[in-house]
Amino acid sequence: MNSQFKKGVLELIVLLSVNKRDMYGYELILEVSKVVDVNEGTIYPLLKRLTNEKYFDTYLVESSEGPSRKYYKITTLGKRRLKELKKVWKEFSSSVSDFIKECEHNG
Repeated sequence: MNSQFKKGVLELIVLLSVNKRDMYGYELILEVSKVVDVNEGTIYPLLKRLTNEKYFDTYLVESSEGPSRKYYKITTLGKRRLKELKKVWKEFSSSVSDFIKECEHNG
């Protein structure tokens, strides 16, 4: 996937994923990777920003496999942001799809 396309949609995919259920960082990387190719260097700064912007709350859970895991939970503000981004994405993707169809029809 084009890196600019990925950058633009990554926040939406992360919000959608955490809206399904609370997740910790590595689990989120695996989930997002089902849609776009990402790595820790991409996801963790985004999670930090979304937490700082109050879209996520965090909490720690003890792990039998090592250190405690930081889980991300979507906030009410995060749910509003998700709704807004979904609306924007649907309008954007519809407009682009319509334009592609128009160009293919006339080309």
